[in-house]
Amino acid sequence: MNTSAYEMVIGLEVHVELKTKTKIFCECSTAFGAEPNTQCCPVCMGMPGTLPVLNKQVVRYAVKAGLATHCSIARYSKQDRKNYFYPDLPKAYQISQYDLPLCAGGWLDIEGENGPKRIGITRIHIEEDAGKLVHKEGGGTLCDYNRCGVPLIEIVSEPDIRSAAEAAAYLRKLRAIMLYVGVSDCKMQEGSLRCDVNLSVRKKGSQTLGTRTEMKNLNSFQFIQKAIEYEFQRQVEAVEAGEEIVQETRRFDQATGKTFSMRKKEDANDYRYFPDPDLVPIVLSQEVLAAIGEEIPELPDARKQEYVERYGLTAGDAEALVNERAVADYFEAAAAGTKAPKLLANLITSEVFRLFAPEQTDIPIAPEHLATLADLLADERLGSAAGKKLVSLMWHQDADPVGLAEEHQLWQISDEEALRPAAQRAVEENARAAADYKKGKSSAIQTLIGQVMRATGGRANPVVTRALLEKLLEE
Repeated sequence: MNTSAYEMVIGLEVHVELKTKTKIFCECSTAFGAEPNTQCCPVCMGMPGTLPVLNKQVVRYAVKAGLATHCSIARYSKQDRKNYFYPDLPKAYQISQYDLPLCAGGWLDIEGENGPKRIGITRIHIEEDAGKLVHKEGGGTLCDYNRCGVPLIEIVSEPDIRSAAEAAAYLRKLRAIMLYVGVSDCKMQEGSLRCDVNLSVRKKGSQTLGTRTEMKNLNSFQFIQKAIEYEFQRQVEAVEAGEEIVQETRRFDQATGKTFSMRKKEDANDYRYFPDPDLVPIVLSQEVLAAIGEEIPELPDARKQEYVERYGLTAGDAEALVNERAVADYFEAAAAGTKAPKLLANLITSEVFRLFAPEQTDIPIAPEHLATLADLLADERLGSAAGKKLVSLMWHQDADPVGLAEEHQLWQISDEEALRPAAQRAVEENARAAADYKKGKSSAIQTLIGQVMRATGGRANPVVTRALLEKLLEE
């Protein structure tokens, strides 16, 4: 199968739960983890005779999200009923927005596989969430309506994404922006950020879109990438075999890594949208929009540019640091105390990120301690292996790295005379590598450097060691 002849075309629909204390149309709590059906009322359950009242904070949060993603904000918008029946939606319709969304025409930039890339945002609209179905082993399904009426924004991208990596980069940037402006906690493991992936395939060079499928409710960067990769391969195989791609909704099975058909995918007209008669239009004054705009802090892209210009970081490292506001704050605090900000950034993006638990953003090492470690590495008082070990030690019990390096005997050996016995022994015990080097095979010296490293517990300065070995081999 020749997948290289095809390209994937991806658009994402991202659902972000807003962090209001109460639901979108009633006063029920939105707190996560409550006992099933303890946070519902006649309004969010859709009982006859009840009337919804729009939560003002939902609109403010949605506008913030729109401004932060360069959208145009509608001064006049409305809410519509989207009619369908699922067991977890007791009204048999969802209050959403159809033809007059609150925000439209935005974009955000990502670090793509071939450099910076702009992804368009079609629209951002507000809507209410549905409940949750709990499928019992052995048969039967239970309904938990606590989530009914929790406020969402749905962020719909243009079909500008061409790979699983780009999709992940877009989602990370979008998540970062939502966290910076404070509209959501974006906890994917709790479902407060979920993604529907619309994917089609076409021959490279073609401008015609293929038939798309939709993969619903993915809430992990890893699973989103795996689902995209599998579905792309499945569709290419089908096209190559002459099969017709069906517009449908599919689910991703985490256990098998495959997607499976759930139901035929509806079009907009199937939902029979009409304006909700119980809700008045949303009208925003220029003064309100200006006031909301003033609440938006410095965003990830601005910080990223500053890190590239001020600290000399690569675009990729800067992007990784600013994706979590807490990490960016930490980096700036530590960078203020070191002469080696690039080494500091590398310690965070490699060693600190490696130690993070899922969804963790707090770093249990004092910023000044990591700054000191960066300086010790810059001064070559410590080698890279010792640096990694010290990060791990400080992670579990924070302390001054100077004292820890002394306690664990981690100082780098840069004295040529101190290294000479180990270097001479390496030459004597590895006669073949020594002979190969003398014959012009320069890479053979790596074997000898490795022997010296082992003999010194990784503390030998590799630059000094190489120079010393070269001298010994020339004698």
